[in-house]
Amino acid sequence: MKAFLRWGAILLIGLPLWGCITDYGPVATDALPIRPLAVASSLQTGDDLKVIVFGEDQLSGIYQISPAGTVIMPLIGAVPAAGRTVIEVERAITRAYANGKFLQEPKISVSVTTFRPIYVFGEVGQPGKYSYTSGTDVLAAVATAGGFTYRASKASVLIRHAGDDTWQEYSLAAPVLIEPGDLIRVPERYF
Repeated sequence: MKAFLRWGAILLIGLPLWGCITDYGPVATDALPIRPLAVASSLQTGDDLKVIVFGEDQLSGIYQISPAGTVIMPLIGAVPAAGRTVIEVERAITRAYANGKFLQEPKISVSVTTFRPIYVFGEVGQPGKYSYTSGTDVLAAVATAGGFTYRASKASVLIRHAGDDTWQEYSLAAPVLIEPGDLIRVPERYF
C-alpha cells in the first residue's frame, strides 16, 4: 500500500511538472563569471559598418559583413572582417587601397552603425528580435520585450552567446551584460 501511495504521489506531482519542461539544448550548470563585454573586440557576420574614404565619396558607404565574414569594397573586393576589431578592419581596408595603387595615402574611417540583433523569448510579453544597443543588460532587453509574464522566473535567465553551443544560466541578482547576437531565454517558474 505504501508503494502504491508513493507512486501515486510521484505521478500526481511529477506528470504536471514534466509537461512544463522544454528542451532548447544543453545548459551549463557551473556558474561561470559574466563574460566581459566583447563588442569592441570582435565584429561578426550581420554587423553593418560605415566606411568613410576621405576625399572619395563614391567609395564611402554602409557595408554589411557578409556570411563569408568579409566586407565587399569597391575596387579592392573582399576584406576579411569577422573576428576582427574595427581598427583591424580599418587598417586592412587602408592597406588594400594603398597596395592596389588605387589611392595615394588613403585615409579611412570605419565605425559600426548596426550590430546584429538579439533575440528574447520564453516568458516575456512580446518575444522576438530586437536591435542591440551598446551597454544593454538582460533586464533592459526583457523590458524591451514587454517585461516578464506572470509565469516568468525572475531569479535567473538563460543566455546562449553567438557561436556557443550551450546555454549559460545567469542570476538576475547582479547586472548581466549582453552581446550582439545573444539568444536570451526567460524560463518559467515552477511554483
